[in-house]
Amino acid sequence: MKIDLYTRCWNDADMLGFFFRHYDPIVRRYVVFDDGSDDNSLDIWHSHANAEIRPMPEYDDPDSRIGSNLAVLESCWKESRGGADWVIVTDIDEHLHHPDLGNYLAACKRQGVTIIPSLGYQMLADEFPHVEALLSRDLTMGAPDPVMSKMNLFSPNDIETANFAPGRHEAAPQGNVVIPERDELLLLHYKFLGFEHTLNRHRQLDRRQRKKDRAMSWGFHYAWPREQLRAYWDDLAGRLVDISDGELRPWATHPGSRWWRRQALR
Repeated sequence: MKIDLYTRCWNDADMLGFFFRHYDPIVRRYVVFDDGSDDNSLDIWHSHANAEIRPMPEYDDPDSRIGSNLAVLESCWKESRGGADWVIVTDIDEHLHHPDLGNYLAACKRQGVTIIPSLGYQMLADEFPHVEALLSRDLTMGAPDPVMSKMNLFSPNDIETANFAPGRHEAAPQGNVVIPERDELLLLHYKFLGFEHTLNRHRQLDRRQRKKDRAMSWGFHYAWPREQLRAYWDDLAGRLVDISDGELRPWATHPGSRWWRRQALR
């Protein structure tokens, strides 16, 4: 099974160990677009044997960081056509999870599935994890969140265009689009790892927002004051489930409408 992963990076050094530990068992090649990191993220990427580091192209919309980054992720994966069975288009804090991921992907390929949307969970921890943690094993409490249900994984040979919405929170893929019979793949969003760490990261990202990002409310949560982030944090804490629970049955219990099911009914 040949899987290429595409992502973007900006000062993600503290998350890269978790990222590699999670994806190394299945990914044959990483392609990362660095958006001007000035921590040691690039040193970490360069030390990874199967990683290719590229500078983020000049923003095609100077007024939007989020829109310009999206334009890169919309097209970069097409270079994997003819060479990869699957591509993963993701952020550093997004971990695709299944109890038996490799075999599940192989089974989907045999069944003719071409996109595998994932059910989103906002993972929560009061303290930042130990540097050697495997997050999907060691930090398993998360709140179901339909907004984080995305199409991070698909066949580059069957999909012509992904048509991602901002943040990749939805997509309108075109081509030979075949979804699984039931939704088993999870997207574990490891963003809320220690309250102070999260607040500081938000403030850093908010300073990078541009005129159109703010006008369109893209990344609006980066500007939340401490009190608003705390209220959201407490709401998540009240809705946590254990994604490692074998009785969870996410395909039946994850709330909200699923955009890929709506599209399939059209």
